[in-house]
Amino acid sequence: MKSHISLILLSTLQCNADCEYCFENKTTDRLTLDRLGEMIRKVLDYMVEKSLATLNIYWQGGEAMLLPPSWYEQANALIQREAEARDKQVVHSLQSNMLAYSSRWNKVIAEMFGNSVGTSLDYPNLHRKLLGQGPENYNEIWSRRVREARAAGIEIQVIAVPNQATLEIGAERFYSYFVDELGVTDFQVNTPFPGGETTAAKKELPVAEVEKLSRFYTELADVWLERGYHSGVRVGPLDALLQHFRHQPTTLPCIWSDNCANSLVSIDARGYVAQCDCWVTSYPDYHYGNIFECDSFGELLKNSPARQKFNERPIQLIQRDCLSCDYLSLCHGGCPVRTYTVHGTLFEKDPYCGLYKAMFGRMARAARELAREAVVVRPVAA
Repeated sequence: MKSHISLILLSTLQCNADCEYCFENKTTDRLTLDRLGEMIRKVLDYMVEKSLATLNIYWQGGEAMLLPPSWYEQANALIQREAEARDKQVVHSLQSNMLAYSSRWNKVIAEMFGNSVGTSLDYPNLHRKLLGQGPENYNEIWSRRVREARAAGIEIQVIAVPNQATLEIGAERFYSYFVDELGVTDFQVNTPFPGGETTAAKKELPVAEVEKLSRFYTELADVWLERGYHSGVRVGPLDALLQHFRHQPTTLPCIWSDNCANSLVSIDARGYVAQCDCWVTSYPDYHYGNIFECDSFGELLKNSPARQKFNERPIQLIQRDCLSCDYLSLCHGGCPVRTYTVHGTLFEKDPYCGLYKAMFGRMARAARELAREAVVVRPVAA
């Protein structure tokens, strides 16, 4: 039985970067503490209705650090009061580009976010930029801020998105950059998708090059298994897949959930509700409604025509594409937004189907190999 709900909360739609492939429509909106209180009360009341125990809040933007640390300290206290009044647990995570990080963030990161921050950097970096500047300046400032955070004891997880240059340099060089040069031991490689308005950079993303991407991911798996797995390096989603095939507890990415509408929702700084940050910032036709314009969050979700489409997707995919697939119970047809940005509909399987199958096969084989290695051959007693 589902016991939690995940909320991607966009505290601001402002950003201090100008990434060329960004799917978000930026605005100057920021969430006030008064509106945060109203929003959280409605979400927690919904959890009471549904007997949900835990709320996982993923704080994002825009750029989340454009609101000051003092705002998050007040937000944390406010949310904790409301959660305790309803006997609910709240777990906070922070995603930031780290460009605005300084030591003044250390206290709230430790107390609210478990002394951990997720951030993003691609290699080679073609598309992540500062406003009016190039990728080199972004890399330099990002690297400096991350070094400062790590020196303060903050754990850093990195998300990278492959581009054409990534596929050209190959998995070995990519892995070495993050692990050997930057000292990053926890990073995740997300598949690119051309969400939001069309740009030249989005047209250049290797979305259609599933074969090349499959080769890159499987080679990355080989490098990681040989050089990093036994020393504690984590490379997502490969590490989660390996745990899955080894029958160990794990959390798979949301792209492979049975139906993301069951346990995930996003709310932006204006109060608009949608399936995730990709939908709420880019596709207003798929908004579920506005939380500040409803009396009940549960009724908003229940009565949303857009959300009904997400609930219809799993059965549509089984009927059309996925019923005979060996990995149906793992993949469930993949990510709705990746599907929509390529096919213009929810009712097709993820365009990275071939890549996923390649990853699943490689990590299943790795799990079998590790199981054989773990077998201890005992000498027969005389």
